[in-house]
Amino acid sequence: MIRSVIFDLGNVLISFIPSEYLKKKNYPSTIRNTILRDIFQSEEWKMLDNGVITVNDAIDSIALKSALKREEITLVFNFRREIMFPLDYNIRLLPELKKHGFGVYYLSNFPLDVFEEVRNDYYFFKHFDGGIISAEVKLSKPDPRIYSYILDRYSLIAGECLYIDDIEENVRAAETTGMKGLLTNGSEKISAVLGEVLNINL
Repeated sequence: MIRSVIFDLGNVLISFIPSEYLKKKNYPSTIRNTILRDIFQSEEWKMLDNGVITVNDAIDSIALKSALKREEITLVFNFRREIMFPLDYNIRLLPELKKHGFGVYYLSNFPLDVFEEVRNDYYFFKHFDGGIISAEVKLSKPDPRIYSYILDRYSLIAGECLYIDDIEENVRAAETTGMKGLLTNGSEKISAVLGEVLNINL
């Protein structure tokens, strides 16, 4: 029986699609592709998620390898927050789940500096019973240890947890710990499928 629901944040509760943002800002396609490859898909980006590198160090490291100028890389890092916005339809599920008696948690790959801003700015964090971000514990999904970490921290039983993510690899990793997994594929409206899994009306 599911008693707790654990949410990924990015593209489950918070939209984060750099490619769409860059397109809306009229970046030429060649520049968009370079930014996506050299910054958002970089090893440095993963290291920020893991909390083992500072933003300045990441910018310096990327600048040594990229055709982008340091100033251009810095600009991209400065508008990370602008790319994000709450997915209100999915967020409304948090208080609904609480009403039905479920524990509600988050587990997300997130750099610490941006997360502090997000947590302070977004009202919906008040609904969570707890949560973990990768930079805090120096572990990132899909490393199975990060799923075990949240189970241990909040004394959760894996078989009583539903984990929700937009990335299949992360869902499958959660399932190896004994959790039930739900893959959203980035859908902004997950109430129907979530309600079906939990056998409740959402």
